[in-house]
Amino acid sequence: MKYLLKFVLMTLALLMIVQFSYAWGTTGHRVVAEIAQRNLTKKAQRNLYKLMGKGPLAFWANWPDFIKSDTTDKWKSTSPWHYVDVQGHISEPDFIQALKDISHKSLYSQIPAMEKQLADKSLPVEQRKIALMFLVHFIGDLEQPLHVGRPDDAGGNKITEYWFGKKTNLHSIWDSELIDFQKWSYTEYATVLNIDDKNQIKAIQGGSLEDWFYQSHQLADEVYDRTPANSRLSYDYNYIFINKLNQQLLYGGLRLAKVLNEILG
Repeated sequence: MKYLLKFVLMTLALLMIVQFSYAWGTTGHRVVAEIAQRNLTKKAQRNLYKLMGKGPLAFWANWPDFIKSDTTDKWKSTSPWHYVDVQGHISEPDFIQALKDISHKSLYSQIPAMEKQLADKSLPVEQRKIALMFLVHFIGDLEQPLHVGRPDDAGGNKITEYWFGKKTNLHSIWDSELIDFQKWSYTEYATVLNIDDKNQIKAIQGGSLEDWFYQSHQLADEVYDRTPANSRLSYDYNYIFINKLNQQLLYGGLRLAKVLNEILG
């Protein structure tokens, strides 16, 4: 645990030098993790503490992005694990088939892979810890619509946009610009979004992994359609998408809670 903590702190320091386009940015992933932790069963929470120690789940939520700064290339092969690229505006059966046709390790394959490793108590503890950190992050990635984006523009990374006059790209707007615009800390944001209605929670947590992917795919289609390249985006764009943004963060947190409750509970 001491070595793992030291490694995370070192990679945090590297982020001061190297920047990437991260899913949800650090704040968004922490919001998802915080909502999830607030919706864990008591048993799942106890088992989480046994595995990771008594700290907020949000502390670990960005580790899979931080390791992209590792200059040894130890984690280089994990980069494609954060997304899937599928053509837009296709039916759910065609979309699911496209997911299954992805030949390399991707977000679609690695979510169940990390679930399996986390659940396997015969594995070394460090491997299960790493699986948990990836899983927390990947459920967040799943709910960022541009991580279920299109191959010809790298999930919006190649689409130039202007956010309040600053040149950026579509992917980055959904990673961080929209979230940072709300001016909440991750704990404040989680409090604003977290709900107690059991029927709503049950509905959000329902469905299969493929259903969750397709819902993000449909939102990605809407984002692409309503955000032409080189758009000048500001208050009106936030007004159009704020509810969908909040929806995705909440979905990520509640669905992550479901997964962790099933494995650790």
